[in-house]
Amino acid sequence: MPPRTKKEPSVPSTMKELKDTLWKAADRLRGSLSANQYKDVILGLVFLKYVSDAYDERREAIHADLTAQDYDEEQIADLIDDPEEYQGYGVFVVPPTARWSYLAQYAKGKPAEGSEPAKNLGQLIDEAMDLVMKTNPSLQGTLPRLYNKDNIDQRRLGELIDLFNSTKFSRQGEHRARDLMGEVYEYFLGNFARSEGKRGGEFFTPPSVVRVIVEVLEPSRGRVYDPCCGSGGMFVQTEKFIYEHNGDPKDIAIYGQESLEETWRMAKMNLAIHGIDNKGLGARWGDTFARDQHADVQMDYVMANPPFNIKHWSRNTEDPRWKFGVPPANNANYAWIQHILYKLAPGGSAGVVMANGSMSSNSNGEGAIRAQIVEADLVSCMVALPTQLFRSTGIPVCVWFFTKDKRAGKHGAVDRYGQVLFIDARELGYMVDRAERALSDEDIAKIADTYHAWRGTRSAAQKHLIYEDIPGFCKSVGLPDIKATDYALTPGRYVGAAEVEDDGEPIHDKIQRLTKELVAIFDESARLEKVVRDQLERIDA
Repeated sequence: MPPRTKKEPSVPSTMKELKDTLWKAADRLRGSLSANQYKDVILGLVFLKYVSDAYDERREAIHADLTAQDYDEEQIADLIDDPEEYQGYGVFVVPPTARWSYLAQYAKGKPAEGSEPAKNLGQLIDEAMDLVMKTNPSLQGTLPRLYNKDNIDQRRLGELIDLFNSTKFSRQGEHRARDLMGEVYEYFLGNFARSEGKRGGEFFTPPSVVRVIVEVLEPSRGRVYDPCCGSGGMFVQTEKFIYEHNGDPKDIAIYGQESLEETWRMAKMNLAIHGIDNKGLGARWGDTFARDQHADVQMDYVMANPPFNIKHWSRNTEDPRWKFGVPPANNANYAWIQHILYKLAPGGSAGVVMANGSMSSNSNGEGAIRAQIVEADLVSCMVALPTQLFRSTGIPVCVWFFTKDKRAGKHGAVDRYGQVLFIDARELGYMVDRAERALSDEDIAKIADTYHAWRGTRSAAQKHLIYEDIPGFCKSVGLPDIKATDYALTPGRYVGAAEVEDDGEPIHDKIQRLTKELVAIFDESARLEKVVRDQLERIDA
């Protein structure tokens, strides 16, 4: 019998297999780590793998280009480490001892060499993080340094390095390292959000909800802002939207703020993986209400999923942002809404996820604030979303859309001054599993197309869309009618009931038929009850 050859690690054949394999492997490390640490450990490794793969990919391309130009190896060696050859192509420079190949070589630790003491894998990874941040100033203070702590199982950490190393992240088909790692990073963010339950909602907005906002607003150029940006999903989806519509991502500038340090780090890494300039997230995390880090910048688009119903927030009654009234101390919903309106440039537009209660609440002055916002003609559309979109909360949610200019012009050919579009999308969506719902591509397109048709946008003209009210789904309503409902903005109040198709059966005949069917059901129920009673009496006997 011939000797067995060592089986090479198999490369997953599909993106789903790749992501599932990595998640299962990462889950081995959970052990005694807190959810926060576990997430930071894994996402830090994913990021380090990305920057290293992207660097190697670019390095190979430089070598090939110089070889084609008849440079010899000595000349290539002089040129291939030029930082400009990497940073100019959106690639981070990775020093030799921070590269994945080096870490994989010492996955079981590095033995002592000469005067250098032995180092475990955690030390090597922490040093790699330091080197990457030092070499790339835009990442300063971003990457986690926690791999050499006592509660990190170094053996399992080595297994993770081995597993990531055995999987090809770059040059799979038409994918670049950035595309693949971006998908893996988003997949991990989603899984962490699910596993963390309520807290997961602080950094992760379900992709289908993000897409509703982006597809309705259609950001193509200008300043895009998220005042509570979580892990940066709104920005990533904006870039995807621009690519899909043959635009240039360089035409937009990203601005964001996040109050939690670990979430801010996630956002910085997420944007870096997707090749998005992350300088607009600021040099550190910070509370948007206490100190707006972009106070002097007005935004063309604002997209946000603020934390719902915050009871304790940095409230200053003299803040100039409260143009429509001071928000109550025990609920920050209308503080977020007014902050976003304050940030909008003339002609700007916004989409904001809110708890359903925000549409009709009259407590603590919220009704009066809402009335002033409606009368200022800033609300363009209200969308009621289906339940269970957020695994982290059972609170029903809606999306408020605002615009500074509803008249006919660059934002749409139809003058919608003094009108609000109401969309009741509560019946849309499908169940991903028993606990979570998602909106399909068709559902998202239905919402976005309805808005674009109502507004008469360029995309609506290209699709030949004409707006009309649809009972049970959408209705355009004037401000006087909204005022008559005490400025309630719940779509169900306005869209009415869906039309029921007439089956042609006369109503008198239908009543008679249904009555006979109901009586027959009662008779059968009585018969079955008698059968059950007879059986029970036999058992007692």
